[in-house]
Amino acid sequence: MNKLLATLIGGLFATSVYAQSTTAPATPVTTTTDTTMSSGQSGAAGTTSTGNADADKKIAKANEKEAKEMSKQNEKIDKATAKANEKKAKAHDKAAKKIDKANDKVAKADPEDKAKAAAKAEEKTAEANYDAQKTMIKADEKARRRSWTPTPIKPRRMPRPTKSAPKPRPKRTRMPPNNR
Repeated sequence: MNKLLATLIGGLFATSVYAQSTTAPATPVTTTTDTTMSSGQSGAAGTTSTGNADADKKIAKANEKEAKEMSKQNEKIDKATAKANEKKAKAHDKAAKKIDKANDKVAKADPEDKAKAAAKAEEKTAEANYDAQKTMIKADEKARRRSWTPTPIKPRRMPRPTKSAPKPRPKRTRMPPNNR
C-alpha cells in the first residue's frame, strides 16, 4: 500500500513539473558557488536559485538550519572529547603518582625487605596502569555516547483490524474409553 501511495504521489509531482515546464516561460536555473563554505557543511559548495523567491527562501532557511545543527553537533563532539581527554590526563597522573610512591617505598626499604618491596611495587604498578587504562577506556566510551545523537524515529501506527477476532474454540478433552 505504501509503495502504491508513493508511486501515485511521485506521478502527481512528475505531471505537475511537466505541466509547469511546458506552459511557463523558460527561466534559467543559475548556480552560484560560495568559496567560504567549509567542507563540514552540507551542500555541493554552492546555492541553487530556482527563480522562485519563496522556494529560494525555504532552501536558504533549510541550509541554515542544517548548518546550525552541524555546528551544534560539532560543539557537542568537541566538548565530549575535551572532557574525555581531561579525564584521561587525570587518570595518567594518578597512575604516575601511585608508581612513584611504590618506587619510593622500594628505595627506602631495608636491604632484607627489598625483594618483597620490589614485588609489591611491581604489583602496585600493574594495578595502577590497569586502573588508568580502564578509566581511559570508560572516558572514551562516554565521549562516544555523548557525541552520538539518535535519529528520531516516528512511532509506527498499528493497522486497524479489519474483522473482529474469531472467538476461541473450546478445548477438546478426551473422553475415557468405555470399559467393556
